[in-house]
Amino acid sequence: MMAVDTNIIVRFLVRDDEKQAEAVCKRLKQAETQRERFKIPLLVVLETIWVLESAYDKTRSEILDSIHDMRQMPIFEFEADRVIEGLLNDGPKYKANLADILIAHSAKNAGCDAGITFDKAAAQLSFFKLLK
Repeated sequence: MMAVDTNIIVRFLVRDDEKQAEAVCKRLKQAETQRERFKIPLLVVLETIWVLESAYDKTRSEILDSIHDMRQMPIFEFEADRVIEGLLNDGPKYKANLADILIAHSAKNAGCDAGITFDKAAAQLSFFKLLK
């Protein structure tokens, strides 16, 4: 199994570079035909969220919809799928940044009971405790 980098995911979702977007689509179609799968590491999801928010002004809903749609595609396998499921479930419910929601679910998945933060929005999540 091969992993994909953030720039592959961004080209696939945003198609901001026609030549690269076409190369990505061609490779994904080839993978689909050959029943090949690509792993999407959690760090790629985190970086993709950041890139889509900061560079492309994508809304929270658009980002969550994109991740949901990719999760349904048989060619993609997300690292720690339960973490992604938590992000998709909690993303619409809380004002915390999507990255913070992903971090909370990733830490829970790694066995952590709680986390500390100075971020008041992140502290709205039951996982994080505000450090004063």
